[in-house]
Amino acid sequence: MKNIWLRLILVSGGIVVADQVTKYMIKLNLAFYDHIVVIEKFFNLTHILNPGGAFGFFASQSPGIRKFIFLFMSSLVALFVLWFYKRCAANFVFLSYGLALIFGGAIGNLIDRFRYGKVLDFLDFYIGSAHWPAFNIADSAISIGMGILIYHILFNKIPDF
Repeated sequence: MKNIWLRLILVSGGIVVADQVTKYMIKLNLAFYDHIVVIEKFFNLTHILNPGGAFGFFASQSPGIRKFIFLFMSSLVALFVLWFYKRCAANFVFLSYGLALIFGGAIGNLIDRFRYGKVLDFLDFYIGSAHWPAFNIADSAISIGMGILIYHILFNKIPDF
């Protein structure tokens, strides 16, 4: 039982540290809305603050409503992921890694919401005029974790509750 919590701490903690260190480096070295071309016509590092959720969801709502929604929902999701993790980590190791990624990503973005009321994004991919919304390490971890969770749901590899 102790190993499942060590796994959660190492994976989630690693995501939170990587996320917060990279965001700090961007904030320290790149002015707001400025960018560095990494791969011409494909990838930039761009310093932006996203007031909304994924893909700018709720970005047009008032700051108070956004803060309440995102802090409340992020906290609920984090608690649910912890509960689900506890139920499956011992027997569903791959799924537990996915849940740990989701948890670490949620905490990384939650820290930003508490600090700035927004999430710092900086990974900016595009091809011509086709532009993917900027994201960060926490978003990447959540996406990978969700992919693992969806795989387990689709192939019925989740615990019975």
